[in-house]
Amino acid sequence: MVIDVSQLLKEPIGSIRRYSFSQSGDSADTTEFPFGGELTLLRTDRGIFVTGNLNTRVDAVCSRCLGDFEQPLTLKIEEELLLTVDPSTGASMPGWRESGVFTINENQEFDLGEAVRQYVLLALPMKPLCREDCAGLCPSCGHNLNLGPCGCSQPIDPRLAPLAKLVSGEGRID
Repeated sequence: MVIDVSQLLKEPIGSIRRYSFSQSGDSADTTEFPFGGELTLLRTDRGIFVTGNLNTRVDAVCSRCLGDFEQPLTLKIEEELLLTVDPSTGASMPGWRESGVFTINENQEFDLGEAVRQYVLLALPMKPLCREDCAGLCPSCGHNLNLGPCGCSQPIDPRLAPLAKLVSGEGRID
């Protein structure tokens, strides 16, 4: 999603613009997933400071049952977009170029898609779950236990075998 900030760059430092939007995430976009929300753009001496909350859904794989599901995410965006060209003179600003920062291009636009992509990667859980009580897969046959029991006899952990003998009445623990 490309946002034109040319009018905001003409305003004095401290000027604010607010945007509400919804992005579909189709193949023509820079992102592969839909997102929407509200952004506040604040004019700074070096460019524009963007803050906002975005909501999105991404395709994920459950870490327990390996099923596909949509993971909802809420992203809190806070980024400073730096100018590459002085808006009043058009002169290049090489002293402000830093690596790994988002910039406003020479057409006084910035692409929000890459920032959203990076925030999504940071917001994804390390072990996504399709639901909180996901039963996972059977360790013997690989059946998805969310669909019901598999019928396998569950092997007893060898560390607990002496206790199983005691419970079954076979005798004493050695």
